[in-house]
Amino acid sequence: MDASSLNQDTLPVTSDALLAQLDEWGLAYKLFEHVPLRTVEDAKTVEAEMEEPGVSALRIKNLYLRDRKKRNHLVSVEQDREIDLKALGKEIGAPGLSFGSSDRLMEHLGILPGAISPLAMITGVEKGVTFHLDRAAQEADVICMHPLVNTRTVVMARGDLLAFLDRIGVEVNWI
Repeated sequence: MDASSLNQDTLPVTSDALLAQLDEWGLAYKLFEHVPLRTVEDAKTVEAEMEEPGVSALRIKNLYLRDRKKRNHLVSVEQDREIDLKALGKEIGAPGLSFGSSDRLMEHLGILPGAISPLAMITGVEKGVTFHLDRAAQEADVICMHPLVNTRTVVMARGDLLAFLDRIGVEVNWI
């Protein structure tokens, strides 16, 4: 099964329900629909349509990781940042990091591979997932991410993303 909006009804929280919740909470975003984006390279093919002159946008890649103690982590970093799992594990106090399976991804973040996003913490917070965000987000005007499916991208002001995370009870660990 792919992570497109065609399969959102298989998720614990659908993309449509997430967007409705953002609307209800008064959190602004711009929604873009596009072909499925599975990689950073795929995402770069549609970035131009989302650009806004004079607006600093952070485009992220997201990693669902487990550590040696079986703790779950969602790590969101600038899309071109190189990741050394051993060094990252030291930085976040999580030795033995490895990628979580697609079954665990669904269990702990409620999403399918290819749609990992900070917005998945709407499920992850209830499952004890720890969230880590690139410090580059502190300088960005907006952050681009999938709203639980990979055929949509939302562009949200940094403050609105942080308000969302605060609203659902997520502590941001800056890396």
